[in-house]
Amino acid sequence: MVIMTEDRYSGLDEDLGTPWQDSCVDQDPLSRASHPTGLASLITDVASSLEAEQRADGHWCYELEADVTIPSEYVLLGHFLDEIDQDIDEKIAVYLREKQAEHGGWPLYEDGDFNISASVKAYYALKLIGDDPDAPHMSRAREAILAHGGAARCNVFTRITLALFGQVPWRAVPVMPVEIMLLPRWFPFHMEKVAYWSRTVIAPLLIIMAKKPRAVNPRHVDIKELFTTAPERERRYNVNPTGSAWGNLFLGLDKVLQRVEPFFPKASRSRALDAALTFIRDRLNGHEGLGGIFPAMANAVIALELMGFEKSHPDVMTAKRALKRLLVIEEDQAYCQPCLSPVWDTALASHAMLEVADREQSASARRALDWLADRQITDVTGDWAVRAAPGTKPGGWAFEYENDHYPDVDDTAAVVCAMHRADPERYKEPIDRAIHWIIGMQSSNGGWGAFDVDNTHYYLNSIPFADHGALLDPPTADVTARCLSALAATGHGADHPAVARAIAYLKNEQEPDGSWFGRWGTNYIYGTWSVLAALNAAGEDLNADYVRRAVDWLTARQHADGGWGESCSSYWDDRKSEQVESLPSQTAWALLALMAVGLADSAAVRRGIAYLQRAEREDGMWQERLYNAVGFPKVFYLHYHGYRSFFPLWAVARYANLMNRNDRRVAYGM
Repeated sequence: MVIMTEDRYSGLDEDLGTPWQDSCVDQDPLSRASHPTGLASLITDVASSLEAEQRADGHWCYELEADVTIPSEYVLLGHFLDEIDQDIDEKIAVYLREKQAEHGGWPLYEDGDFNISASVKAYYALKLIGDDPDAPHMSRAREAILAHGGAARCNVFTRITLALFGQVPWRAVPVMPVEIMLLPRWFPFHMEKVAYWSRTVIAPLLIIMAKKPRAVNPRHVDIKELFTTAPERERRYNVNPTGSAWGNLFLGLDKVLQRVEPFFPKASRSRALDAALTFIRDRLNGHEGLGGIFPAMANAVIALELMGFEKSHPDVMTAKRALKRLLVIEEDQAYCQPCLSPVWDTALASHAMLEVADREQSASARRALDWLADRQITDVTGDWAVRAAPGTKPGGWAFEYENDHYPDVDDTAAVVCAMHRADPERYKEPIDRAIHWIIGMQSSNGGWGAFDVDNTHYYLNSIPFADHGALLDPPTADVTARCLSALAATGHGADHPAVARAIAYLKNEQEPDGSWFGRWGTNYIYGTWSVLAALNAAGEDLNADYVRRAVDWLTARQHADGGWGESCSSYWDDRKSEQVESLPSQTAWALLALMAVGLADSAAVRRGIAYLQRAEREDGMWQERLYNAVGFPKVFYLHYHGYRSFFPLWAVARYANLMNRNDRRVAYGM
């Protein structure tokens, strides 16, 4: 493997002199200090550790941790089906107890606020496993839940779970008739009008809500103590999630459906159930599971059995094995991941290794990119094709090991950027196919969503079922930036319609303070890095006012220790400025952004690099306690365990490369 050596970067251990001055960055006394030293051994050490974590076939896959709802739901599913694995349950219980916060409940992310839905699910899971409800940790949780209005105030998905266990009546959840599967495309609600994750979760859920089964619950565990009003007497379950006129309309419609749904014709119900089952089986995705995501996979297991499939049926057994593959089992505890992230991890780790190797093709990166090339989706036309540009052929990559119906635009663009940087001739065919697909997936406003085109039926977020606010997959700045980077890398200039529309979209999406929203990473630091890197690749004027405003925003948020740390709470409009301790991953994003716009010599960058030099590492890798990404803003957060590995290495190696040459310009869009 071609890896940076001590000799190659030995110059970095010397004083490189007075840095370049730039009016975009407020200079401080550090502007007269020398560049950080001692980077050579750091880069070599971390690169070696990253290579050691690469799998034998060339890919990387790190743990992907969500909040406690996923492991809690894994426990609940076992008790619903009477398929309890007590050993796993007890290890999950250790994990759940460890994640309980000082406020008594469970948050959506480390150090986060109390969340009623996560807390109710965790409490119920622990009680099912066997925790004494009078134990101190359970008493604290119960008090916190009751203080926040009790279990009746949970979100819709949690109330559906409680209805399945007989803890609330079915009127506690909005009506979602399975006849939705038969609606025409012109109808205000149609499965094609919601996001891929919503489709794969809803289709089996429609079967479940039509059949209304009762959990086996062999230990007959209830949580009546978590309600301030008896569930059967509670009258205020379903609410207008947005407060809009649309919400009031849909809430009124739900009240009508609550009364008339039992009288729907049996013939249409039967056809709708069959349509939902066909949808599931066509996309069951083998041992990777429906949609590759836990909620859809768990719902599919229940739905298949409700439709008469025996437990021994291959589809049922495969679906259950897919769920078990999500478990992370350690000696004393366990948890369940929401999905697996090998393509994303491998693409980003490849970028880091390519940066370490400078322009040379490292053996490690080549093995990773060859592994990725073999996983390009070329022969399955998924749901995306309904709204893609006519004639668009498949050519993307999924997020997971396999998910052929649902390739991810963001992953695809990241893979293209890595392949083109490494060897554009070797990977010409997969790059060309991917670029064709990316262009065909551009939305009408010039942006890109993660999985779908023009998935912008915003009124649907007002239906009572959508109280999580994550029914849709509209274009976002971070995904659009990645696509722009891929187009720019492959020679598509500013005169190309897709590029011009993307740049116009990004300019329009800039926040008043200069930042950009980060849909899939926390949050404005991630979004701003993504966009600035893309604008550099696209040849935009980096001295333009809108670029300078972004730089000013970013540098103003640097911590005294030189790092950056943005809170997951920044997804709430009134909490945008909240920060947390400096994180290696977020610091890396900020540094990559600043270097992309020509500020490698700035005091801000030097201080950020110095922070990464000082930050705690273990077994060669940086440590990162807090969550660093998001599944659904305000609802579902993620901790990518790999981010602490490849992003800081990427940033430090890039800095080293730029300092080793006179030209400080970054040549890449990521």
